[in-house]
Amino acid sequence: MKGWTRITRNPRVMGGKPCIRGMRITVGTIVGLMASGYTPEQILAAYPYLEREDIQEALAYAAWRVEEQELPIEA
Repeated sequence: MKGWTRITRNPRVMGGKPCIRGMRITVGTIVGLMASGYTPEQILAAYPYLEREDIQEALAYAAWRVEEQELPIEA
C-alpha cells in the first residue's frame, strides 16, 4: 500500500472506513461530493476543517483502491 499521509483507518472512527486525518469525514464522502458536481472550493466551504490536499489525496486513494485486486485465499 502506498504511504498515505492524510488517509487514516481506525475501527473506532466511522467503522474503520478510510477517513481524512482521523476525522469523521470519509474518503467516500469526498468522492461522492465530487461525483455529484461539487467543486473543491464548495467542499472546502462546507467543511472548513479540510484542506485542498485532503481532497486530492482522497481522490488518489479512491483511484488506487479501485485498481487494487483482491484475490481469494484458497485453502
